[in-house]
Amino acid sequence: MEIVQQPSIHFFGIRVDEPMTTLTDLIVSVVCFYAFYSLSKKKLPGHAQLYFRYYFLLMGIATCLGGLVGHGFLYLLSFGWKLPGWITSMLSVALIERSAIQHAKPFIKPAVGKSFLVINLIELAIIMTITMLTLDFGWVEFHSGYGLLAIVAPFHGWVYYKTLDRGSAFILLAVGLASVAALFYMNKVSLHTWFNYLDISHTVMAIAAFVFYLGALNLNKPVKGKKSSILPQQAA
Repeated sequence: MEIVQQPSIHFFGIRVDEPMTTLTDLIVSVVCFYAFYSLSKKKLPGHAQLYFRYYFLLMGIATCLGGLVGHGFLYLLSFGWKLPGWITSMLSVALIERSAIQHAKPFIKPAVGKSFLVINLIELAIIMTITMLTLDFGWVEFHSGYGLLAIVAPFHGWVYYKTLDRGSAFILLAVGLASVAALFYMNKVSLHTWFNYLDISHTVMAIAAFVFYLGALNLNKPVKGKKSSILPQQAA
């Protein structure tokens, strides 16, 4: 079915465009900020956890900017104001990539881990530059898809295969949910004007963000009822 753009609404004389899309973006942001706050309080050790925490912080900022600047109030600005949210989003994906590589380091050759950490920075710089020059959101999607499917999923898949790490299992599930969100977005599958493909995608993204949070909480813990090969020094 063809879905028309959501009508604007007004609060106390203030116009808000695409209100449901703005709201669902902000829901993703709230989940991410909660995850960052919770993980920061727990102070779980290790670079993998550090990168994960700041992934949530930057993704929370990115989706907040996406909702307010990219949708709700873009009419007050120019299209180029979408860039801050896009750039922050790409930085956040780069952090979750680095977290996955760091987490897998005990199970891969040192040269492989170092190489992928360098590739992470080069790929980020190239895609970010292209995005700023073209103002094409497709590059943001490409970066996210590459980061999750080519880096995060394989590295956590390898860790899960080697150790039955419960955190990696959650993260693989979250990558699957993020892929579902992307499919709704790319195919523009909408249910209603007030719950279109953007709203569906954001809702699934919010669920994926919470599952990523569960993954961070459970890194280095074996799947319940299974014997893990995680060594004490790896869990430290």
